Amino acid sequence: MTSSTALNRRRWLAGAAAAPAMSASALAPETVKLPGKVRVAVWGLDGHSGEYTKVLARYPDVQIVGVQHTDARAAGRYARGKAKVFSDPRKMLDELKPDVVGVCNNDGERAAAILECVKRGMHVVAEKPLSISRADLDHVKKAVAARNVKLGMLLPMRWERPYQALKKTVESGEIGEVIQISSQKSYVLGERAEWLRNRKTYGSTILWIGIHMFDLMRWSSGREMKAVSGFMGMPGELRQGDMETTTATAFRLDNGGTATLHMDYCRPAAAGSHGDDRLRLAGTRGVAEYMAATGVTLLAAGRKPEKLVELPPEGSIFAEFLDHVYLGKPTSLPHNEIYRICEITLAAHEAAVSGKVIQL
Repeated sequence: MTSSTALNRRRWLAGAAAAPAMSASALAPETVKLPGKVRVAVWGLDGHSGEYTKVLARYPDVQIVGVQHTDARAAGRYARGKAKVFSDPRKMLDELKPDVVGVCNNDGERAAAILECVKRGMHVVAEKPLSISRADLDHVKKAVAARNVKLGMLLPMRWERPYQALKKTVESGEIGEVIQISSQKSYVLGERAEWLRNRKTYGSTILWIGIHMFDLMRWSSGREMKAVSGFMGMPGELRQGDMETTTATAFRLDNGGTATLHMDYCRPAAAGSHGDDRLRLAGTRGVAEYMAATGVTLLAAGRKPEKLVELPPEGSIFAEFLDHVYLGKPTSLPHNEIYRICEITLAAHEAAVSGKVIQL
């Protein structure tokens, strides 16, 4: 091992031990005191609504006061007798006047829900994507700016340990400049909720789950996407309404490199886990990649292949949002970052629909 490589390795481990800046809200046993009580209402339980509850033990000043969902029984289970259950989300907002609203309704109606919260001056942490059209995204951007509220978006994979480790590895310089990114999302199709089967409420597989990996590819590599093309379809026997069961997306990166994401709903139920997500970052000096079967691995010039064991601690997007809004701490997902990844995802969807290369 060269001296420079050893130095980079020590820096990486030191950074992992201290936790990266974006994980300042990493899940830890100590409680966090906010300046006052924060009342949270949850509009819909689709997607990652569990992100709002998993940090409550650490934030005693945060209380979920209202829950709305199309399935009243599911809403009751989520409320656990500690929050009021509503069938009408607007009535919930007007009656409870929460400080923060977690929006986890279907994709097609999400932008309208965000706008309802924003016009009431309420902070929002919404499921992704913010909208399934450029026009609705523009409406959200203008409303948030006009009311000067804080907006967050649920991209929890950023806070998972393996992806934080990949980002730290790139930042250490050990694999050099990233010039190629390969990624995968493969899931069990199973029996899907009705809104996922309908184009108007679902959007597309690229919009619903592709956004996760597009964000991870861009964020972990430090590279920007400049152009996108792609395809999507639902061939064969695997069908659930309008859901595409296979997609392929390709990007040109800002340094002339390339990036790809392929997704499918072909994972057999017998696989033992719902999903198989993978991310591979190939640089001018080596390769870092993650898949569940092997963990985070590193192959760098002048050293033996290695599995990274000491990973940064897991964090929470909702905890970081609370710290940002109420304690003035920095956020790794400012509004411009949220809007950018939504725009990239919309462009990837449009490219697959049109068959054209779209400039970003």
